[in-house]
Amino acid sequence: MEINKNDKSILRELASQLADIASLPIQKEKAQMWKRLNKLEDVKPMVWIDEIPWHEMNVDDELTLKCEDEFCRKIEQRLRQTLYQWKHLRVDMVIEPKVYCPKVIYDSGFGISEESDIVGIDPRNPVVSRHFHPQIKDEEDIEKIKFPVVTYDKDATEKNYQLMCEIFDGILLVEKIGAPGFWFAPWDQLVTWWGVEELMIDLVERPDFVHKVISRLVDAHLHRLDQYESLGLLSLNNGPVRVGSGGYGYTDELPKPGFDPEHVRAIDLWGCATAQIFVAVSPEMHEEFAVKHEKRWLDRFGLSYYGCCEPLHRKMDMLRRNIPNLRKVSMNYRVNVDEAIEAVGRDYVFSYKPNPAVLAEAVWSVDKARKELEYVLKRAKERGCVVEIIMKDISTVNYEPHRLWEWARMASEITEEYS
Repeated sequence: MEINKNDKSILRELASQLADIASLPIQKEKAQMWKRLNKLEDVKPMVWIDEIPWHEMNVDDELTLKCEDEFCRKIEQRLRQTLYQWKHLRVDMVIEPKVYCPKVIYDSGFGISEESDIVGIDPRNPVVSRHFHPQIKDEEDIEKIKFPVVTYDKDATEKNYQLMCEIFDGILLVEKIGAPGFWFAPWDQLVTWWGVEELMIDLVERPDFVHKVISRLVDAHLHRLDQYESLGLLSLNNGPVRVGSGGYGYTDELPKPGFDPEHVRAIDLWGCATAQIFVAVSPEMHEEFAVKHEKRWLDRFGLSYYGCCEPLHRKMDMLRRNIPNLRKVSMNYRVNVDEAIEAVGRDYVFSYKPNPAVLAEAVWSVDKARKELEYVLKRAKERGCVVEIIMKDISTVNYEPHRLWEWARMASEITEEYS
């Protein structure tokens, strides 16, 4: 494959802009602040924005792709989004002087694909409503869950790597990257094959059946993890990599002793788990049907992040008992903030998720968004909590990008006030 000269010129220009930003002293300062946060040291509340509705964000063609080749367009999109985020949504973002070349990995999957009816409002928006068609109904259906087969295409990876090295020569380092951890949400996965109402009834009426199904899926995930580990397809996530549903994974506590850069182990990484469908079940049921099984996964990793959008303020005692390597806990806007802060204390990072709906309302009010953060940050400071603010799940900004820009500026200002 030869790189189109115009495509190469476009990518090198974008890379030059990225390299200039990466060379700024603030990058090392911010990285050190994230390390301090993840070590539970006193540091200002850190802020990051993720899960952005990119289809609504283009202004003055900042995100318009100009390359012709599909390989180049994928790289261009990543570069343009990074530059856009630095310009408009920076908060406590960190940019390093490198680009990543993903290893070409094939994964046969778990044998079941979601079957659902989909209803959407905006054809450009991937966020839709789903009604799931149950595929797991009885004991025989457990065998539908297959153990993934993972293969690595070394030749294709090397080809892509050499192309990227040619494109970015003298500007940015190109680094091959495997899987920097996994999003582990077996219950959120299972419910798409089971049905929400059907699952909730089975938790009560067929608990043994439920245990068999979740145990099978966790076995399958662990089987996949073993292959990634043995094939040398894991990559560290102790840098500018999202951990769980939270912020960056910067830490000096990983990798663990005995680390071999050629064969990264799960113990060298952050792990995560979540069971969002269990939002309304008791701590006892959450422990029995979710955490007891998720623990088999989390025990493989060096540090752990737990939760996503489920309120966990009344389940902290249960998490403490079961996850000894727990370091960050997700707490979203639906929690009782005072109870949550008291429960988390100084023992974990309080990973707070503000309400993204404020960005979608008919009339945008940055003051309303500020009041939410002020309340949380004031209570956290009184208790001495270590806090990160993660704005995510942003399904829409009503095609008014400035709303998110203003939220970012406000969040940066207010977290400085609560340093």
